[in-house]
Amino acid sequence: MKLEVLYFAWVRERIGCARETIETDAQTVNALVDELSAREERYALAFSDLSALRVAVDQDLSEFDAPLTDAREVAFFPPMTGG
Repeated sequence: MKLEVLYFAWVRERIGCARETIETDAQTVNALVDELSAREERYALAFSDLSALRVAVDQDLSEFDAPLTDAREVAFFPPMTGG
């Protein structure tokens, strides 16, 4: 499947791009993270501590075990803070 992957804040800085379109067979967000982490060290560094990340699938806040069935977009970002 083709996915648009978005990176925000320090995730974008570590990976070096804000978005990319990828072809993947990943069935869950965790599987996608594993696939991306295996690409290059910069991805492995960005995904080294999942507790410091949040994920949205098709603009809905999700968990890392969320399925990617029919997903079009996955976004990774640090936890949001209010104030």
